[in-house]
Amino acid sequence: MDKKEKKPKATSAGPQAGWAISLEWLAQNNRSLAALAQGYLCPKCAKKLSAKRNKASPQAIIAAIRDCCSRSRDFINIQMPVLESIFRLFLTNGNQPLPLEELSRELNERRGGDVYRTSPEILLRLLKSDSYYGLQETKAE
Repeated sequence: MDKKEKKPKATSAGPQAGWAISLEWLAQNNRSLAALAQGYLCPKCAKKLSAKRNKASPQAIIAAIRDCCSRSRDFINIQMPVLESIFRLFLTNGNQPLPLEELSRELNERRGGDVYRTSPEILLRLLKSDSYYGLQETKAE
């Protein structure tokens, strides 16, 4: 293995290790959380947020998704790509960091028992290769 290549760190080593959407990573890579998340608003929230004169803030969009839009039974389902499910899960929980095992458990439950594609090993591989949603390893408080 080349010295520049990093082996994936085991994230189950301690309870502090977690994953979340990194606003810093998104900003550094000219990505917009608001643009990514706006498409997940239900029609009611989209109308309410667009009625405001100023562009809706990422925090307002996340709050609307957390408090309303994510309550739809089909907000996270087995038909969508796993990375999109992960992103939606973080929108659902207000972007609170989750340890890999908890992320796996939540996705398995919400995707109707999708045990293989939501295993910690598969999720770690997907999370480490994400370059779209800004999913990054972080330290939970």
